[in-house]
Amino acid sequence: MSNHPVPSTRALDLVRGAYDLHVHIAPDVMKRRVSDLELAPRFKERGMAGFVLKSHYVPTAERAAVVRAVHPEVDVRGAITLNASVGGLNPVAVEIAGRSGAQFVWLPTVDSDNQRSCLAEEPEGATPPMWAQLQEDLRSAGIQSPTVDVLDQDGAVSEATLQVLTVIAAHDMTLATGHLHGDESAKVIAAARERGVRRLVVTHPEFTSQRIPAAGQKELTAHGAYLERCLTTPLTGKVDWDVWLGDIRAAGPEFSVVSSDLGQPFNPPVEDGLGIAADILLEAGFSEEEVRLMVVHNSRWLAGAAPLEDAPESHRTAQELAS
Repeated sequence: MSNHPVPSTRALDLVRGAYDLHVHIAPDVMKRRVSDLELAPRFKERGMAGFVLKSHYVPTAERAAVVRAVHPEVDVRGAITLNASVGGLNPVAVEIAGRSGAQFVWLPTVDSDNQRSCLAEEPEGATPPMWAQLQEDLRSAGIQSPTVDVLDQDGAVSEATLQVLTVIAAHDMTLATGHLHGDESAKVIAAARERGVRRLVVTHPEFTSQRIPAAGQKELTAHGAYLERCLTTPLTGKVDWDVWLGDIRAAGPEFSVVSSDLGQPFNPPVEDGLGIAADILLEAGFSEEEVRLMVVHNSRWLAGAAPLEDAPESHRTAQELAS
């Protein structure tokens, strides 16, 4: 498609050094716009540091290692998402992912109780997520994967979840909340902090199945969690731009991190995502310093990368403590 927005030179300069923490690219079980090996040199050309390979169904640490071997100048990070295809809340799978160099652990997304039980309808004109059709294909084939619950029957964080959090802390990986309900996220984030997890991010809180209100988002930052602002959530009509931008203002740029969530064939090129978001934020009145904080510095902290010279003192101090 040729009608996608094109990032400005100003925006592209601001996002230099950034990580895109949330991309859906090939190889995958769904059609994607670009492959990881094709995307890496495009990130190098733009001066961006790297990206995190997100799959709802398969671990990506080994694939990330392949891309880094071919393009060592781009720091591609692997991940695992704890849906039914990897055994759900499986500490063995997380341990192997950690030993393989994975940086991100997403809690259940397509198989979370919140996503499965969500009755919210997409706004009129919104583009449905690509995984929705795959999930329907599984059901139609009689393949019933179990719902993955992070809480037990009493509403407390389950023992399996606690084991997973312990492994994440041991490997200093980044915990992302997936498609959990806001109340579930609050309980898990508190438990994660108690077990020493240092890098926490609330996955696209404006997404249809989550819709965490601004006040609830602000409460989640009390434990040091960052709020992920995915470009595709408003871009594909799942939430109004005014809500997306208003939530960033309410929580504060210091607690927000911008990612693209791109890779779908009908959406803009993945390498344009952070620049497009930067232009939108600038037009909405955010300063260049605020944009760089949200897109570059906060993404580097969550990716486990070293801070840049213009990073906030808090990021430099946190990195020193981790060394």
